[in-house]
Amino acid sequence: MTSETRRTRPEPSGQPPTFAEARSKRAKVRSAGMDPDYWYPVAYEHELAPGTTLATRFWGHPLVVYRGADASLHALEDRCAHRQLKLSGGEVNGCHLTCTYHGWTYDGAGKVVHYAHDLFGRAQPEVKVPSYPVTTRHKLIWVFPGDPQLAGTRSIPDIPELSGARPWARLDVSYTWQAHHSMVIDNVSDFTHAYLHRRFRPFWDAKLTRHELVGDRVELSYDTFIGGGRFTSRFVDRRKVDTTSIELAFDYPYQRSDTGGSIKHWCFVLPLDRRTSRVFFIFYFDELKIPGTRWTLPRRLMPAVMRAAGALAVKPLLREDGEAVEAEQLGYETHHTAPIVELNPAVGLFQDLTVRKWEEYLDRDRARPHRSSIAAADGRVVPEAPAGRTG
Repeated sequence: MTSETRRTRPEPSGQPPTFAEARSKRAKVRSAGMDPDYWYPVAYEHELAPGTTLATRFWGHPLVVYRGADASLHALEDRCAHRQLKLSGGEVNGCHLTCTYHGWTYDGAGKVVHYAHDLFGRAQPEVKVPSYPVTTRHKLIWVFPGDPQLAGTRSIPDIPELSGARPWARLDVSYTWQAHHSMVIDNVSDFTHAYLHRRFRPFWDAKLTRHELVGDRVELSYDTFIGGGRFTSRFVDRRKVDTTSIELAFDYPYQRSDTGGSIKHWCFVLPLDRRTSRVFFIFYFDELKIPGTRWTLPRRLMPAVMRAAGALAVKPLLREDGEAVEAEQLGYETHHTAPIVELNPAVGLFQDLTVRKWEEYLDRDRARPHRSSIAAADGRVVPEAPAGRTG
């Protein structure tokens, strides 16, 4: 039983509290943002063709990513400095982005380089909106939404198994869930929810054997039986792969797992706002076997098998996770003052790290001359507008 069940100070009534208002650990976790001074994926590369825009958010702060005619990528705050229209609703002209209202045109650094109207005798004003570092890796588009000067000090996780002469077979899956990012991390790292997946049985009878906070990383291990479902049970060669345990880590802000050194995954979470997260999964396998035999499946056939596994097993399983975390979000919003009981000690470590990293970011932000727009946004939920048209 956690200390929350002994809490005597009530939470504010009505809507769940903001981070500044939160008194309990639970309320702090469920209102904390993610540190923007890291790289976050915002979309797959194939989602953004040359000459198009993509509207997204980071913790309630609107961003637009656009691809120039030369395929170059640029990321700006999604607002025109003139009348605050979304730039994602504008047009890409060459490597510039033009607001659809008065025709103000921005370069990739966010500076207005052309005004499509009379300036009333004035010299061309120096106007710009914030821009953000952007790059691609692992077939994803990544944005650094924090202090651009820190972008070079942070690394996107290296996944050597996906490159080289013998890349592993991979499966990419993404969902947008109506749930706080901490609920997603709890879900993908807490293996006590096997009952939810009783139809697919990706794991069961999990016993937590290790949980440790090391700097900005939570490491944990479970003794469990991995892969009793239709895919893994047929295609994984248990003579070569130990499927009786799994190693996981919440390597802030990214989550990963390793089963027997041959089955791995990464989970990248983009916190759109305080109750919405886009989640990107990369699953990858070293090798598979031909069902009913001891023969290794030819590597050229592995991508097709992975796609079939995604459709028949992985995506339906993750939809169950999505339904669960969305229900948890609604439950929290309805009963945020109610005490809870958490039995898995590893979950407490994820949550402690989440709160600490957000507090550290807020401390850095308060020390700056001007408060960041992301801290000011505070994860606010903004009604969805059209995502913008393509150029």
